Amino acid sequence: MSHSSRPVKAVPPGPGRGDARRERWREHREARRAEFVAAAVRAIGKHGADVGMDEIAAEAGVSKPVLYRHFSDKSDLYVAVGEWGTELLMQRLRPLFHQGGSPNQRIRRLLDAYLGTIEQYPELYRFVVQRTFADRPVRSDPVSAEKTVIANSLSRILGEYLRALGLDSGGVEPWSHGLVGMVQASGDWWLERQSMSRGDLTDYLAQIIWYAIDGVLRSAGLVIDPDEPLEIGDEGLRVISVPDDAEEDADDA
Repeated sequence: MSHSSRPVKAVPPGPGRGDARRERWREHREARRAEFVAAAVRAIGKHGADVGMDEIAAEAGVSKPVLYRHFSDKSDLYVAVGEWGTELLMQRLRPLFHQGGSPNQRIRRLLDAYLGTIEQYPELYRFVVQRTFADRPVRSDPVSAEKTVIANSLSRILGEYLRALGLDSGGVEPWSHGLVGMVQASGDWWLERQSMSRGDLTDYLAQIIWYAIDGVLRSAGLVIDPDEPLEIGDEGLRVISVPDDAEEDADDA
């Protein structure tokens, strides 16, 4: 009796097996990159903003060729370190945008968190901001990205309050970007000069920012006490409307 033979088809591995392997490899590479970024941050703190790749590799406990398996060049590492610094700053700022309190308290909390961060990591800040090492354009600019994230968060808060007051919120975006740029420029100056304390700089900047807000409100006939709690609720905002003649009487008193 003859037996007919049929070709046996090879059964490919399950669709999830190769995907799982690739996912584990991707997670491993991401974890290694994160370790090297942390080492770069430590090396920057030890050696300054002009740190070299040799020093970063030594801090990571690997050879420079191993480091280059995860970062194509120093520009690539710069972007990763910048993203690390941006996330650190936003972890500190993000909760503050939603905390209650008076306008002055809110402004001062945000300023103090920002200035406190760059004071804690001055060389990291210089490394990210100066970019003197870059021998070619980087694929993204974490400094611009950071400013945009902060300004957008500020825009949402300011816009919410202006609309609750019945005021035009169309200018909050350029206004917010201008405030963020002013604070960053002031922080640059302060890190280099160190001619005043962080508290004094916070006071000066908080005063300038509040006067800008107060000017917009007063032009609409509204006056808010910057030291009184200001919340948006079902009953609206706590606002004092002051007629022009009342302001003049107060000035003459």
